[in-house]
Amino acid sequence: MSELQTVGAYDLRRATEAAARAASAWIGRGDKGQGDSAAITAMTAELERLGLDGRILIGEGPRDETSDLYHGQRFGDPRRPPQWDIAVDPVEGTSFLAKGMTNAMACIAMAPHGALFDPGPAFYMEKIAVPPAAKGCIDPEAPVEDKLRALARALAKPVDELTVYVLEKPRHRDLVASIHALGARVLLYPAGDVAGAVMAAIPGSGVDALLGTGGCPEGILSACAIAGMGGEFMARLDPQLATERRAIEEAGVDTARWWRLDELVRAPEVIFCATGITTGLLLEGVERSGGMDKTQTMMVGGGAGIRQMLSSWHRRGEG
Repeated sequence: MSELQTVGAYDLRRATEAAARAASAWIGRGDKGQGDSAAITAMTAELERLGLDGRILIGEGPRDETSDLYHGQRFGDPRRPPQWDIAVDPVEGTSFLAKGMTNAMACIAMAPHGALFDPGPAFYMEKIAVPPAAKGCIDPEAPVEDKLRALARALAKPVDELTVYVLEKPRHRDLVASIHALGARVLLYPAGDVAGAVMAAIPGSGVDALLGTGGCPEGILSACAIAGMGGEFMARLDPQLATERRAIEEAGVDTARWWRLDELVRAPEVIFCATGITTGLLLEGVERSGGMDKTQTMMVGGGAGIRQMLSSWHRRGEG
């Protein structure tokens, strides 16, 4: 039996649970670096224990910027091609963690080698996430007003009953104004667009769409989750920094093109796991009590079906 058949969500979730538990000790302590570092160390240790044959495609950064979970880091035998490509974000929402705010979580996704879109030097991408009922109904190049009207038709609800998740950033002022002008609601969060995208893909979640520009790692993680749930996700590279823009131009990457979900995730054997660190829209955070840690993890694919929510109790001091 091949590894693609034997590695599942119930195995992989150990990596996000370990990262979330390690990071939870730093909730509200004002130091996002320490929380991130603790999560990186814990996630790396669990991935090594799993004996994966894979490589980090999207991680914490280049090898000269981080000691673990760097782009290209190899798990398994480096003498042969990896079976898996892995995308990680040990703490999605480091500022949330440091400030004790909602929506911080640990995420990982995995797909067969060569199946995930590689954003190269890009760090930012514009994203659209909507539920399965709106799949194929949204023109990514249309004005936001047309997008929302098409979404409302697909969901059979008035535009003014739509709720759109948007990152609270200066670059989104016009986007937010356009959504409000149509009478729709906006949920504004300073970070956490994986949670927003996943919520948008779940029918009846209270979030009907995610719109706007956020990080590429978060985009690929979202795409993996949504591919497994049957929702719609599209993205285009949207550089925000001059250095990023130059690097993308030198790489010859098209920033006008919208990439479809089946171009971002090109195989059905995708696995996504996310464990809450602080309680948020999608997941409950780590609860530490009586020498035990309680975690809540969302799993997609890899034996977990469309999605499962798993609550687990762990003795503190144990993996």
